[in-house]
Amino acid sequence: MEVMSTSDPAEPGNPKARRDQRTVTAPVARRGLALIAIGAVAAAVVTLFVSGGFSQPEKITTHASDSGPATSGPVSAKSFGSADPGTCLQWTPTDDPETDRQDLAEVSCAEPHRFEVAQDIDLTAYPGIEFAPGSAYPGALRFGQLRDEHCITVVDDYLATKFDPNGKFSVGLMFPSQSGWMAGERTLRCGIQQSSNTGVPQEMTGSVLDQDQSNVWDVGTCIGINQNVPADPVDCSQAHAFEVASIVDLQQQFPSGIPSEADQDAYLEPTCTATVNTYLGSDTALRDKTLTLFWNTIDVTSWLAGSRQVTCSVGKELDEGGFATITGSAKGDILINGQAPVPPPSAPDGRALPTPLPGAAPITPGG
Repeated sequence: MEVMSTSDPAEPGNPKARRDQRTVTAPVARRGLALIAIGAVAAAVVTLFVSGGFSQPEKITTHASDSGPATSGPVSAKSFGSADPGTCLQWTPTDDPETDRQDLAEVSCAEPHRFEVAQDIDLTAYPGIEFAPGSAYPGALRFGQLRDEHCITVVDDYLATKFDPNGKFSVGLMFPSQSGWMAGERTLRCGIQQSSNTGVPQEMTGSVLDQDQSNVWDVGTCIGINQNVPADPVDCSQAHAFEVASIVDLQQQFPSGIPSEADQDAYLEPTCTATVNTYLGSDTALRDKTLTLFWNTIDVTSWLAGSRQVTCSVGKELDEGGFATITGSAKGDILINGQAPVPPPSAPDGRALPTPLPGAAPITPGG
């Protein structure tokens, strides 16, 4: 990812605009925007707690005997128990673990849903006492290890080795609640979900099999902020870290071969500048509002998985790292850390010349 703060966002390619630009060094830029990646890591950790477990034992496939999967309880439990690879599941999330996912149901993948099933894992097939009847409940951390041990490979196989680990989707796991485990439930459900930066499963539409997995948000989306680190999408009238101004499809510029990061940066610098100027409605809005323009790039792993899209966004980088708090859409009036931005003074055209002393000969350029 590259960060640029423009002091005069004139048209890309204009030599004067290039001369007046102040470019943040790559190490500083990437260190500041690595906070977005930190948010993604936090999401993976939180997912261990929010993406798995059912308060009602009947809400997950059970293996109480050698007869195989069995379910009991209401229709929602039956739909969960019959889920095959490619099945999409939906529920109404709540903050109470005792009531979360009680309305779990199978839906068409064309409809909004929060989980796409890749495969079930039957823990009774593994020898040893860890998963035997009467064994201790593994707990969230152990379930997280089981997810990494089993689900990453399962999801990669489900997507025919086309899973983008840096994309907008993550490997998810549904696992038994403690009461369900004590009742003999030993099935893990591996799948795919789209989690926010804080790990909350978001609604998605369409099968992951048919989608570009690029880690992009819709244009106009504002990403919230928590202690200078990007959080979940919010309304732009609320406090946020940055706003998505445009989406760029790199396939159009690089139809064959994998572009290097330098090649992507060289293309995205003028492209993002132009698209952001259009989004903000002025070539000087970025400078006048003292905002930072930045974009992300696609690495080899993501490119081979089929990801081709990146976002151009605007925020405000802090000197000490992280993001300032912005309220209001960048297309209108904004506050940065509670204060209206003060436009910097305009740079003079050409080289600044001192005022001649009284009686001195006029100073001319090159003289």
